Amino acid sequence: MLRIETVLVQPVITEKTVAMVGKYTFKVHSDATKSDVVKAVKAFYGADVAKVNMTSSGEKTKLAGRGRVVRRRSRSRKAVVTLKTGQTLNFNDFK
Repeated sequence: MLRIETVLVQPVITEKTVAMVGKYTFKVHSDATKSDVVKAVKAFYGADVAKVNMTSSGEKTKLAGRGRVVRRRSRSRKAVVTLKTGQTLNFNDFK
C-alpha cells in the first residue's frame, strides 16, 4: 500500500495533454493503482474522478561497445484522469 503523498509524482504538461478537455495527465509511482490515483486526486485537488486510464512504459536501454548496456530511461507510469463534468484542476492549488 502506497502513501497518498507518493502516488502523484508530477503533472505532465505538453501540447497534447493540454488539448484534452476534461482530462489531466500525471506521472505516477510505478506501483500505483487506479484506486490510489483516484484517492490522491481527491485528497490533493478536491475533484471527483470519473475515470482513470493507466499506461506503463518500460525501461529503454542502449547497447554501447561490446554488448555493454547503458541505461537511458528508467521504467515509468502515467495516468490520464478524466474528471466529472463541470470540474477542472488547477495545478497551482495543490494542497
